[in-house]
Amino acid sequence: MRRLLLACLVGLAAACTSTSNSAPSPTPSGSSQSTGTREIVPSSDPAKADAVMKIVRDTMAEDHLKAVIVRVTVDGKEIVTQAVGKSMTSVPATTDMHFRNGAVAISYVSTLLLQLVDEKKVRLDDKVSKWLPDLKYADQVTLGQLAHMTSGYADYVRNPAFIAAIFRNPFKHWTPEEIIALSTSRPLFYEPGTNWSYAHTNYVILGLVLEKLTGQNMTALLREKVLGPLGLTNTTDPGTAAIPEPVLHAFSSERREALKIPAGTPFYEESSYWNPSWTITHGAIQTSNIYDLHDTAVGIGSGKLLSPESYKAMVSTELRGKTAAQPGCPTCAPMSEFYTYGLGIVISGNWLLQNPLFSGYAAVEAYLPSQKIAIAIAVTYDQAAFDDTGSYTNVADALFRKIGAQLAPNDAPPTKK
Repeated sequence: MRRLLLACLVGLAAACTSTSNSAPSPTPSGSSQSTGTREIVPSSDPAKADAVMKIVRDTMAEDHLKAVIVRVTVDGKEIVTQAVGKSMTSVPATTDMHFRNGAVAISYVSTLLLQLVDEKKVRLDDKVSKWLPDLKYADQVTLGQLAHMTSGYADYVRNPAFIAAIFRNPFKHWTPEEIIALSTSRPLFYEPGTNWSYAHTNYVILGLVLEKLTGQNMTALLREKVLGPLGLTNTTDPGTAAIPEPVLHAFSSERREALKIPAGTPFYEESSYWNPSWTITHGAIQTSNIYDLHDTAVGIGSGKLLSPESYKAMVSTELRGKTAAQPGCPTCAPMSEFYTYGLGIVISGNWLLQNPLFSGYAAVEAYLPSQKIAIAIAVTYDQAAFDDTGSYTNVADALFRKIGAQLAPNDAPPTKK
């Protein structure tokens, strides 16, 4: 089920839109391409830009990608910003296109929580029951455990009823109450704080708590305290499945098994407007673009909005050696050098990132604090990228690791053994 549901927290109004509908002219990889309101910025290192774009084009061919939008900077200096491939037939991908940002929004929600901690309005060890007294297990789980994904709540994404429903009708609008009920219908997987398991449930609940705590809705809270201060003017929750123009369209084969379409029978459908209401707390179900994805990598990865203490807590690897796979818990896992979960952020080696994968989209925003390298990538897939069951992998993540190794060979992102 990783193909649609596991890796993500999706997301993804008026945002800045293109002023040109014409196809972009070929651009040397030593410069940056823009077809919207952004000016072309020359690369500060054309050789590095060429190396990055060679990796992009090679990966596109090897892994059957339809489009790649990439932006890379080092210490704030432009390396490359380009789009290659097509959004749709005869529609080239461009750097101003919008797409769903999925789990990237998790880091915004955790940042908001930590800001409230810094303001002494809440503590990470406060129990959820203080704000949601009727929620099952709320008297056992803390806000910090929700943010760390150590609560033990089951992930509704793994619930058979949810799986059947979302594959049957990917346009259905889900309410937080519906999806939380699917999770709390079964016991906690473990005593809160004693293990780790990826569960979208945690951030749906956390969003409800933050609304109760502040008396504001999440859309307004995130705009005021995170998106606005970081200058993320193209990142919004439209409240529907809409995506602002221009759109990077996505296509998928992941419903193949659910629809009982035999292997060998062509099946490839547009998934751009599948309803992402199930992915995270409402108000954080967002669309974005490559510039905001890049600026997220820098702003969140550098701890710009947090106190030193809260930033240290966010990027802590304290879970390493304390978690394990567990029978009956499909997403319980040990933390490792390749993947450790902080407070709403993934630590891989010394890189800080989020890497959503869902509904035919994949993306990465990653930051290496020691060298101030920021990498943002969004990809879509050709039909050949999907196997006979409709499964596919996060090629954006693999691409980030190749680019990271090229730019920081002595501090490259780890790869799976």
